[in-house]
Amino acid sequence: MNTVLTQEVIRFNNMLRVVNSTLKNLLKAVKGIVAMSGELDAIGTALFNNAVPGSWASKAYPSLKPLAPWLIDLEMRLDFVNKWINDGHPNCYWISGFFFPPAFLTGALQNFARKNQYAIDRVSFQHVFRDDITKDTAERPDDGVTIYGMFMEACRWDYDTHLLADPNPKELFSDAPLVWLKPIYERTPADPTTIYEAPLYKTLVRAGTLSTTGHSTNFVLMLEVPSDKPQAFWIKRASAMFCALKY
Repeated sequence: MNTVLTQEVIRFNNMLRVVNSTLKNLLKAVKGIVAMSGELDAIGTALFNNAVPGSWASKAYPSLKPLAPWLIDLEMRLDFVNKWINDGHPNCYWISGFFFPPAFLTGALQNFARKNQYAIDRVSFQHVFRDDITKDTAERPDDGVTIYGMFMEACRWDYDTHLLADPNPKELFSDAPLVWLKPIYERTPADPTTIYEAPLYKTLVRAGTLSTTGHSTNFVLMLEVPSDKPQAFWIKRASAMFCALKY
């Protein structure tokens, strides 16, 4: 996991370096010290319109938020990383705070595989929904990782039945419970009649492109959510889970 943390820090530092340098140059251009280039003019216009400048977005993680909540979200992400650095591994991880979640998930599988001398291609996650704990009361599991910070659309988690349920009236999004990603060696696939394979995306845009690593720029993984309804029921409702919203 230390490698995952190092990679996250490098990505955030690269983004912050671009943000700091462009803001300094924009201030100089406003004062007339340097020429106002097309890029600086575009950044100034975006800031005026409460939008994330394109030069920042190109170096940042996927996000649909306007500038003000984007900055708040960035501060929360940096705080998450700093606490990880200063206090050690957290008991549960904010999946929405990662620049590149697939690296984090692969790191969790690698830790389990190395610990037990298993071939990593035979290890996969069992998804255990922990609605009996919160991020403040969660304890670090012996194997795997516990994640939080996800949202559900066109469905909700029923804390009484511990199953997926229809959303409440006029409720577009709802908070998902914590999920323990429990690594299992040669796991037996779950009964498809008892789960819904919900796709987890980084943003509300349910599409992405393949990056150079072979991973999608938006899709994270399929989560097996306990359900007493057939999968077709949720598919017709376009039920899905997300790491971040528009606000």
